[in-house]
Amino acid sequence: MERWRGRVALVTGASAGIGAAIAKDLVRFGMTVVGCGRDVDKIKSIAAECQREGLGGLLVPMKCDLAREEDIMSMFSAIKMQHKGVDVCINNAGLAHPEPLLSGKSSGWRNMLDVNVLALSICSREAYQSMKERNVDDGHIININSMAGHRVVPSSDVHFYSATKFAVTALTEALRQELLAANTHIRASCISPGLVETEFFHRLNDGDAEKAAAVYSTYKALKAKDVADAVTYVLSAPPHVQIGDVQIRHQEQWF
Repeated sequence: MERWRGRVALVTGASAGIGAAIAKDLVRFGMTVVGCGRDVDKIKSIAAECQREGLGGLLVPMKCDLAREEDIMSMFSAIKMQHKGVDVCINNAGLAHPEPLLSGKSSGWRNMLDVNVLALSICSREAYQSMKERNVDDGHIININSMAGHRVVPSSDVHFYSATKFAVTALTEALRQELLAANTHIRASCISPGLVETEFFHRLNDGDAEKAAAVYSTYKALKAKDVADAVTYVLSAPPHVQIGDVQIRHQEQWF
């Protein structure tokens, strides 16, 4: 990770859970990390934590609603003005609504597409353009995917969400192919965790803490730090090594 010291990383959805864990780890390795999200106050609290702990890098909180393309474009303009550009892009932000295919609301489906698929694609495009204009040839784009992007579980609440994650699987491989065709050494990877103990199921169940707790008491789950460690693993690979997808889940998770 030494070669990333002093470089700039963007982490989307950095206010909690996996995104917060990734952002903090990259700061620990001496990177300047732009952490974006809608709840910028939470990211400011994490930035203050990093300062108190004397971590080697810097966490820069930035407010951005990833469902709005104009917000994303404004964010990349601010990053260019303040930090010259992005060397690493971690597309972590993602969400799920319990909207089954036979009865779900179009608004919920659209929101999942906007954040899980379109925002990821826009951020990847803009990160690449940022690297290209500065002749950065060793950058990395990492998509936080899901095991739901590799198999469909028998739960109608997450079927549309799973479809968006299957899209992430395809987009990551397509991105790898396009980067190769562009004669660049910029790499694209994705990390596909199984069940992770975060706020995900709390939000999926409309804030019902009991339902969320029931999931984590029934199934063994990874911690957010486990996924952050996988990001470190991918970024630590030698420049000639292309890691396509890292699938991780709790050793006792059966599905």
